[in-house]
Amino acid sequence: MDWWLLLAVFLYFACAFLIVAEIFVPSGGLISICALACLVGGLWIFFKSPMLVGKGWIGILVAFVEIPIVLVGTYKIFPKTRFGKSVTLAPPVKKQGEGVPDTEKLRKLLGMTGIVLTPLRPVGMVEFDGYRFECVADEGYVDKGTKVKVINVESTQVKVRTVDEN
Repeated sequence: MDWWLLLAVFLYFACAFLIVAEIFVPSGGLISICALACLVGGLWIFFKSPMLVGKGWIGILVAFVEIPIVLVGTYKIFPKTRFGKSVTLAPPVKKQGEGVPDTEKLRKLLGMTGIVLTPLRPVGMVEFDGYRFECVADEGYVDKGTKVKVINVESTQVKVRTVDEN
């Protein structure tokens, strides 16, 4: 194996690592230009080197295989390194009872009656059995303190209608 081939493959690796570095180092695109120069240099060596005459298309194939493998490998391994753990954020942890309830839990409200806590214009807060839910009024404005009934649950939207006291 001659040094021309090694130099071309090294330039491909340098291209891939420079692309990764561009994400973490603010350079205004300078690192990307260097990565592109490494790629072009590696291809030029494959096409113009006296030792590799006629092997330019092999160089393109090597680039199409090597660069994505290095990029994917880097992004798979990087978050597991000590440095990677210190610069990347931890995924969010969903605590029980926080956020928007699941649709299945909201479906249990179907047919229940509650008291409007904030005016529904048409969206507001309604209390059902001590729990607050954001609800949508079926028809226009509903005053605070009005008794409402759940008539429809679609995804995370709870639709209510006023209940006649008669």
